[in-house]
This record gives sequence, structure tokens and C-alpha cells, in this order.
Amino acid sequence: MPSFTYWPTFPFEGDLRVKRLLDPVPIEPPRHGDNPAECRACGAPDEAYIWVSDRWRVRSLDRPTGLPAVLILESRSHLDLGDLPNMLAAELGVMTVRLERAIRSLDGVARVHVNRWGDGAAHLHLWFLARPYGRLQLQGTFLALWDDILPPIPEDQWRENLALVAAWLAEFGGRPLAEPPRINWTAPARFREEARTVDPDAALGDAGIHVEPPEPAASAPADDGASTDKAAGEEPKTPTLTKEKTPDTP
Repeated sequence: MPSFTYWPTFPFEGDLRVKRLLDPVPIEPPRHGDNPAECRACGAPDEAYIWVSDRWRVRSLDRPTGLPAVLILESRSHLDLGDLPNMLAAELGVMTVRLERAIRSLDGVARVHVNRWGDGAAHLHLWFLARPYGRLQLQGTFLALWDDILPPIPEDQWRENLALVAAWLAEFGGRPLAEPPRINWTAPARFREEARTVDPDAALGDAGIHVEPPEPAASAPADDGASTDKAAGEEPKTPTLTKEKTPDTP
């Protein structure tokens, strides 16, 4: 067996055997999109992508992946890598670095693998695969295989990662189309439990906090001859005001 089957990053173990190598074919079959009229990438609307610009588009797979992010950079024009004019070739380098940085900015991402095969489709597309931080077994050549083996990440996290990458790219232009997951505003059960234990006497203040009533105001001393027995229901007497007599002015 080849030596890579003993690497710690090799995702399989046990008895393995190598397939028989088939004879070469005289004429290779056409790739998808060799006929531009049948190219799915050319016919896809912008809404199928997470970010778009005048000359480039970025899309994801249609479902959560085993890795934090698996994204594909495509040229808007129907071109393959060797067909790019100089301007688009230069922009491809800028877009590759920019998208790599955007994916690496996600929490828990250590490295971003960039791959281009081109055997399946004629329309230019580069793959970007995010390796999770600390997962040393996923280093190197077999990261794409591990993506198919690992269980998919939660959909909310997957959508949030796509939205963050799209927003990062939009800082340099283009239009972000990926939206973050909606927030579930359902109150946790513990909030309902706390509502049942609110002190009914707590008319003031926050729920569940007993507020002591204020101290009664001190009453003024009673005037001589005035009844202070308020419990009997008597109204307090209003004292009669008398005006002092002043000598007549001559």
C-alpha cells in the first residue's frame, strides 16, 4: 500500500486494496459546460450565491457541510483558468486572497485550503475549504474527504458563517446576499417559572422583589384644646385665625 495510508491524516483504516487502473480512453468525454448554452453556472441567478459583483460570484453548497465553510469562487464570464484575460487573471489573485482572509476570520478556523481541479465543469471555479482549529487530523491532502465524512455542522452556524463571509467581502465592494439565521425569540422555560414565583405583595419595584412600604410621616404636635383622637373619625378642627388689632392711624 502507498505510504500515505499510514499517515495520521488518512481517514480510513483496516484492510484496503487498490482499484485496478483502467486503460486510457482515446477521447475524453466533454465536461459540463463545454457547451456554454448548457452551463449551469451561467444560468444560475445571483440569488443562488452568497456574494456577487460585476465579474465574480461566490456560492456555497445547498446544505450544511462537515467543515465550517466550503465555498466556491466563480467568474461571471464563461471562462476557464487558462482563458482569463490579464485583467481577470490579476483580479483572480486578489479575490483568492480576499476570500481566504474572509473565511479565516471565522471563529474556529485555522487554515483555508484552496483547490482547483476543473475536470468536472468547464466554467472556472475554485474551492475554498476551512479547516477547523485544533483538528490536526484534518491537515493536508485529505481535507475534502473529511468534509464528506464529518457530520454536518448546525444549520444556524452554517448560515451565520456564510453571512459573515459575504459581509466581509462586501466591505470591498459587491453585494452580500447571504442572510444570518433568524433569532428565536421564544422565552426560555425558566422565564415562565420565574413569572409564577413573583411576590404578589410587590406592588412596587421589579418583579419578585419585595419593597418595604415607606415610613409614615411624623405628625405635628396637637394644639391645646384640639382633639387628637383620629381613630374616632373626627375631622381635625381648623384653628380660627384672628387678626391683631392695631392702633388707628391718625
